[in-house]
Amino acid sequence: MNDIITVNKRDFTVKAKQLRRSGIVPGSVFGGPLSDSISLQIDEGIARRLIRHKREGSKIKLDLDGQLIPVQIKEKTLNTLNNEILHISFQALKADQKVNSVIHIILKNTEKITESLESMLLEIPYAAFPEDMIDTITIDVDGMAVGTVITVADIPELMSEKIDLQVEKEEVVLRIADKKHSAVRAAAQEDQ
Repeated sequence: MNDIITVNKRDFTVKAKQLRRSGIVPGSVFGGPLSDSISLQIDEGIARRLIRHKREGSKIKLDLDGQLIPVQIKEKTLNTLNNEILHISFQALKADQKVNSVIHIILKNTEKITESLESMLLEIPYAAFPEDMIDTITIDVDGMAVGTVITVADIPELMSEKIDLQVEKEEVVLRIADKKHSAVRAAAQEDQ
């Protein structure tokens, strides 16, 4: 997916519902160097590709009237009943200003784990300057033994001085437990 998407200023003579019916998704961009937020409209095809290939916290550039605005995807609102994209919000980025975001943890080869894989923390909140932002971190679980516990501190990318974590380093990202132990723990939690 291209990291530059073309957007237009929103036409307020048309209601949001009518925009969506005509294949246009409403959106907005705010923060960073912008003095005021700007209401946008995005072609639905572009918006669908964007949410399929990028996540909240992903960095892209908006092409608004020929001006490139570096942004992160801040929030996407979806109607899951009819697969409709209701709204996409972007936060404009300023090179010398730290921004809050999330790192998405992607687990690879989960189908190879025959025991119980417990994923605890798949989004890690942090703050960083735009150039130091991290979109995703992939952890390959293939070959991990029962008893393996991975904490935030065990992931080298998260220990960079360039990012300010907003979680404790001891927080568990994932744990591999035997199925019997996992079932006992689940039953104990239900009793509480």
